[in-house]
Amino acid sequence: MKQRLTVLGSTGSIGTSTLDVVARHPDRFELFALSAATQVDLLLAQCAQFGPRFAVMASRPHARSLAEKLKANDIQTQVIIAHDALEIIASHADVDVVMAAIVGAAGLAPCLAAARAGKRLLLANKEALVVGGALFMQTVRQGGARLLPIDSEHSAIFQCLPEDPATWSGRVDSILLTASGGPFRQHDPATLAHITPAQACAHPNFAMGRKISVDSATMMNKALEVIEARWLFDLRPEQIKVVLHPQQIIHSMVQFKDASVLAQLGTPDMRVPIACGLAWPERIASGARTLDFSTLSALAFEAADAVRFPGLHLSWQALKAVEGTTAVLNAANEVAVAAFLSGRLRFDHIHAVNLATLDAVAPCRPDSLQALLDLDSQARHAAEHAAGRYCRMS
Repeated sequence: MKQRLTVLGSTGSIGTSTLDVVARHPDRFELFALSAATQVDLLLAQCAQFGPRFAVMASRPHARSLAEKLKANDIQTQVIIAHDALEIIASHADVDVVMAAIVGAAGLAPCLAAARAGKRLLLANKEALVVGGALFMQTVRQGGARLLPIDSEHSAIFQCLPEDPATWSGRVDSILLTASGGPFRQHDPATLAHITPAQACAHPNFAMGRKISVDSATMMNKALEVIEARWLFDLRPEQIKVVLHPQQIIHSMVQFKDASVLAQLGTPDMRVPIACGLAWPERIASGARTLDFSTLSALAFEAADAVRFPGLHLSWQALKAVEGTTAVLNAANEVAVAAFLSGRLRFDHIHAVNLATLDAVAPCRPDSLQALLDLDSQARHAAEHAAGRYCRMS
């Protein structure tokens, strides 16, 4: 039987790459539902191509616009307009697999719904773990969901680990997440105040969304990945390390207690971890180029500069602080990046806003989705206040 798939965030870079892989295997997958934030015309085209049963937009005006265009084009996809529409398509009884590719804390509720319903959950939304942490993993266990990481680094770690998670603690010494270093790896830190959004979004290896591209430039994406890895692989913070690898051929590594290291290699193409997650434990064609070792240049590795990338080191601090601190950090960073992309905040003040928010918000252990959302809201308010102060200083 075909696997029935819901793609949350189908118009983003992960979502479109997922649909590219799915289109290569019409005998294995069929689309049950697609969701998008604001790109009505692209979601319309996806509905025309894949014929999902349902579609969801983030706002009612966008949803109504999509419904009108679907009707005008005689496309049978039904638009769900409800406050819990994302949860509905993530947990529906007819869904086998959920690709969670919504950026930010907005993806937490449908991820929890899919986990609670015991779905095969392909997690590209790192914030579900950064914000949800213990609560999210508890829901995965209680719902009997199958959680597969889609971030290229976490997928690499997953592929290098033994199949039985019960053996990990006895065998694994540490994991090494690789990072490209982004477009400013060799910049003088003193010049970063003048970075523009266009420069920050020019990733050297990947074409990504604007928010994720800025996170790559600050290395906050790697900070969030450290937090995500702690929960995915049940590791202590000190067991998670980061190394710069500009070529991004090695996607991450596992160092075992006997000092041997296993690494996963491949071209920097997100269709590889997506195909891995869709088919695991089988392997299917992803559409990505294969590595040509005869043409590879030397593979280089560097330490992550704490002066150039101060945000990276907040991850270990947040993991060792009160539970909920990572949710505050994530919310602060989303607000700060949005302020930078809108031209209101200097690039080097993103980290300052994150620090100010962590100082302003004292979290308590969140034990429910509502508690997480309340904490997220409180942190965003504090971050907006901090961003306003730094905007006036710019």
